[in-house]
Amino acid sequence: MDGVLFSAIDKADTAWMLVATALVLLMTLPGLALFYAGLVRRKNVVNTLCSVLAIACVVTLTWFALGYSLAFGGGSSWLGGLGRAGFAAFDYDLVREHLTVSPLAPHLPEALFAMFQLSFAILTTALVVGAVVERMRFGVLLVFAALWSVLVYAPVAHWVWAPTGWLHKMGALDFAGGAVVHVNAGVAALVVAALLGPRRGFGQEPFEPHSLGWTAMGGALLVIGWFGFNAGSALTADGRAALALLVTLVAAAAGGLAWLLVEWLVRGAPTLLGLVSGMVGGLVAVTPAAGFVQVSGGLWIGLVAGVVCFWGATWLKRLLGVDDSLDVFGVHGVGGLVGSLLTACFAVPAISGQAASLLNQAIAVLAVAGYSAVATALIMLGIRLVTRWRVAPEVEAHGLDLGVHLERQH
Repeated sequence: MDGVLFSAIDKADTAWMLVATALVLLMTLPGLALFYAGLVRRKNVVNTLCSVLAIACVVTLTWFALGYSLAFGGGSSWLGGLGRAGFAAFDYDLVREHLTVSPLAPHLPEALFAMFQLSFAILTTALVVGAVVERMRFGVLLVFAALWSVLVYAPVAHWVWAPTGWLHKMGALDFAGGAVVHVNAGVAALVVAALLGPRRGFGQEPFEPHSLGWTAMGGALLVIGWFGFNAGSALTADGRAALALLVTLVAAAAGGLAWLLVEWLVRGAPTLLGLVSGMVGGLVAVTPAAGFVQVSGGLWIGLVAGVVCFWGATWLKRLLGVDDSLDVFGVHGVGGLVGSLLTACFAVPAISGQAASLLNQAIAVLAVAGYSAVATALIMLGIRLVTRWRVAPEVEAHGLDLGVHLERQH
């Protein structure tokens, strides 16, 4: 009996993936929560924190009910089956001879693989919060998160990462989520922000961040958590995971300095927010490439991302005229797109045994962006048939902390 167990499960890989899973969850709780909460006005801090934490709870349950099965439960080229709905067919008793494991990671307990993928689903859905802060009704946000995680995130994850997914079979490369996570969430954020409309006073008054210290600490936690995000996507403790970890930090450093220098030249001052935003942009862009490129490739991807994401969060944002409050599209959408395309330019087949095609990468990005935009709009319009999206004007004016939660940050 023990011989069967040890032949199925690799203890070293399992230990590493337990750590990697915790690191990815750290990106949301508390990394993203602090990052976003520091950027909003004091009167909306509690609402922003509560939104991120509540979405983590909601997506955990939707992943349990349907999301995991639709993403990784076999199925067709377009969608997984229902064989794992409610986490059915798991074998939780490790002393039994027939231990159920994921076909994508046969050396890991399936419960661990499902949890690792859940941490991605949580982060991706929570990213959308940054585009709608300070004006969206809390209950509507939670309903949107539940529907979006099942109807948008799970199918896209299946297309790209499941062996039967059509983009996976086509040869699109996305090591840790450039398209699945960042393009997907960035486009969804832009659509939701456009439908919601701008915050009161947008373009007429400054929206000063509540605490750049919180944002910097949240950003630092994102950097640390990203090691699990990228290196963990190797699904094993090997040299490729180590390379992905190194490439991740190099890209973050390059992205941070590139944004800082461009901002210094354009605006005459290097800012803490710019440095942190550039590091996140570098991380976003290297996410699809981390397990496919050399360190030099990560360096160039980070440098390009720092410049392009600065452009996305400034000039492009003004051109679009959408109040994407915390630049989710400008950093994640643009960074994910750039990184996905640059993966084809810097991928080294000797690292992964897979060749890269710029055409395949472009098709993947366009398919994910198009589906995310249309499906997100349909979800929002469906909700609008039942109830309004925004808080009342007086609640928005005085802040959602007291108006919605009867709490406030002192």
